Amino acid sequence: MASTTEAPARGAPLEFIALMAMMFATVAFSIDAVLPALPEIATELTPADPNRAQLILTSFVFGMGLGTLVMGPLSDALGRKPVIVGGAVLYCLAAAVGYVAPTLETVLAARVVMGLGVAAPRVVSLAMVRDLYAGRDMARIVSFAMMVFMVVPAAAPLAGAAIIDAWGWRSIFLAFLVFAVVIISWVQWRQPETLPVAARRPLRLGQLGRDAREVLTHPLILKAILGMTLVMGALFATLSSVQQLFGETYGRAESFPWWFALIALFSAGSGPLNARLVMTLGMRRVAGRSFLALALFSGLLAGAAMAGLWSGGLPFWACFAWLVAAFFSTGLTMGNLNALAMEPMGHVAGMAASLMGAISTVASTLLAVPVGLAFNGTPVPLIAATALFSLLGWGVVKWMGQRV
Repeated sequence: MASTTEAPARGAPLEFIALMAMMFATVAFSIDAVLPALPEIATELTPADPNRAQLILTSFVFGMGLGTLVMGPLSDALGRKPVIVGGAVLYCLAAAVGYVAPTLETVLAARVVMGLGVAAPRVVSLAMVRDLYAGRDMARIVSFAMMVFMVVPAAAPLAGAAIIDAWGWRSIFLAFLVFAVVIISWVQWRQPETLPVAARRPLRLGQLGRDAREVLTHPLILKAILGMTLVMGALFATLSSVQQLFGETYGRAESFPWWFALIALFSAGSGPLNARLVMTLGMRRVAGRSFLALALFSGLLAGAAMAGLWSGGLPFWACFAWLVAAFFSTGLTMGNLNALAMEPMGHVAGMAASLMGAISTVASTLLAVPVGLAFNGTPVPLIAATALFSLLGWGVVKWMGQRV
């Protein structure tokens, strides 16, 4: 095992990459598998205001943002494995509550707690990667993990739809529980601890304050947090509206899981592409060019739609192409921004991952909620908001300045 100050060796065991990918994918599975259930949940729990069903997604994201505040520092003090397992157990308990919840409010409360629990594998997995790798090597590892992360959403709506058709929408919460049990077992019995006792940080208020101050006063990290907020704001807004787009706008509710699977599979190519490009162009260039390309494409489509270029509204093929581009861009930006920010923070990787994740997730939720609730039967508000977020993201990457 390499220390956080040594140059890491190239390459990583495939099982380690797969486990990191599955921990990243816990978030995607928790969001995407529930998408096919939103119409049934809206009909049963909030028939007077179907748009409120979207809160099942954003409440989960909000809880995850809060949870990331504590999971990283805990892992710096206690080790990575105990925190991952503890968070996954909390996630399981909340999923069980969601299964029996009688009202939408109870479901939303359960989703918030699920988000708190999922913060552990989400944040601590990134710290585990930083324990062993740094710089462009870390970006490559995260890129390969992101490839699996992007494939999971391809299967999640299909699996969710099959489970819902067979046993009803509540059964999806049991699927979440089973998924978490697999993660717990895998981490507990197959993954060695990556943070030695000698490298752990004391869990004292003064030390935590100093560590947090070090992270939050680093200019590169603050810029990376802003960039990730914009990426995730566009992503969560898209996930909040995508089922309604396919069902209400384009009349493809029944085939939605299959279309979403195609989007995810096409987008999965961003992982290996980023792993190749980052070694020649660097993390900042890849992220910046991805932001700019998505901003231009989104602005072009939104402008054409608002100008009435298509008499029947934005065609399905154009919306589908845009969705692929949006998810593909996420694969070229998220991993690089995370690696950029984590590079100087190896000695406080848990704290850095926590603060970055917490701030960017909560802030991106605040961006995503109004965009999702602005859904008006067309994709134009979503595409226009993404154009703005991506243009601002490009500006943030240019602001970073350094070539890495």
